Amino acid sequence: MINTGARGLRLGVRDETINMDLVRIQKQDFDINKEVELVKAASKSIGGVVAFLGTARDISKGEEIVKLDFEHYSGMAEKKLKEIRDAALKNFNIIEMGIVHRTGAIDIGENIVLIIAAAQHRNDAFMACEWAITELKRITPIWKRETTKKGAVWVEEHP
Repeated sequence: MINTGARGLRLGVRDETINMDLVRIQKQDFDINKEVELVKAASKSIGGVVAFLGTARDISKGEEIVKLDFEHYSGMAEKKLKEIRDAALKNFNIIEMGIVHRTGAIDIGENIVLIIAAAQHRNDAFMACEWAITELKRITPIWKRETTKKGAVWVEEHP
């Protein structure tokens, strides 16, 4: 018997329509619980789900941040996020991964980025999730501008 997930997918066979929901860039906030459920819908074999949530902090390099803005290279940023997901699915023992990144003005304390990795076992999900956020910061053309009382500066991210 073939083991199938909630949407009737065979394990290891992914429906690209689900992929479009799982990897995206948007201005509005996201619902973490809904995003987790979207990833979990891929398979009943998921035993561990790991999420990384990046939020807007109020201090950077000792300076108080009063405003954050994110911009992206439309089309290319989405392509890079999909490449990260595809590489994680290929190179880590995970069943599914979701990546959502926000752009535009983001208030202090708000959500910025969410990566969810799901696997049969927790260690695989942890490794894939950590790799994915590091790779996102390394290759994805998304830029952050921090505004402090001294002015605005574009931040060069380092993994």
